[in-house]
Amino acid sequence: MNFDWAAIPAALPDLLAGLRVTIFISASGLVAGLILGALAGTALTYGRLMNLLARGYVGLIRGTPIVVQVMFIYFALPMLADLRISGVNAAIITIALNSGAFFAEIVRGALQGIPNGLREAGLAMGLPFWRVLLYVLAPLATRRAIPALGNQVISSIKDTAIFLVIGVAELTREGQAIMSANFKTVEIWSTVAIIYLLLISVVAGLLRLLERGTATP
Repeated sequence: MNFDWAAIPAALPDLLAGLRVTIFISASGLVAGLILGALAGTALTYGRLMNLLARGYVGLIRGTPIVVQVMFIYFALPMLADLRISGVNAAIITIALNSGAFFAEIVRGALQGIPNGLREAGLAMGLPFWRVLLYVLAPLATRRAIPALGNQVISSIKDTAIFLVIGVAELTREGQAIMSANFKTVEIWSTVAIIYLLLISVVAGLLRLLERGTATP
């Protein structure tokens, strides 16, 4: 079989358009997921009633496949709540909820790894708990959590390929559409794989820089 190099430049505009959608979904969903994970992880560690809610959320998300989650959000939720959700919004919500559950466990582990004496010392000085959490515990937990958070970020970016099942025009869906039109299976999927590899390599490099920048001297 001859490798048709000409098929790659012809496909690149559509593939890059799909890449932009992948980046947008990943960035939007992961930012929301980090916020959700920080709140849920704190509730898992220090909450009472909120601890039960956080455990239920984390258990539900971690116990179900992400493809089932996006199908429920895109197809079932609009019927239950009588609202319309676009494919892109459904993808962002899914990434946020899915990554948030895993981020929550990472945050919980990082907070529980901090000596309890630091929290008690801050409270003994008369500081409210939220100040102790924000200015004492959170910076230390962040340093501990960055490697694991980075792994989940990369995993979530790769999970965006699943959204082709609801027709979102992300990178994998664009590759599938192009391949269906020109039947250049090897050429197109090789290009898609290389684009993903480059994207993940850039993200991994940025995460390594962040990890070094926050490392304790």
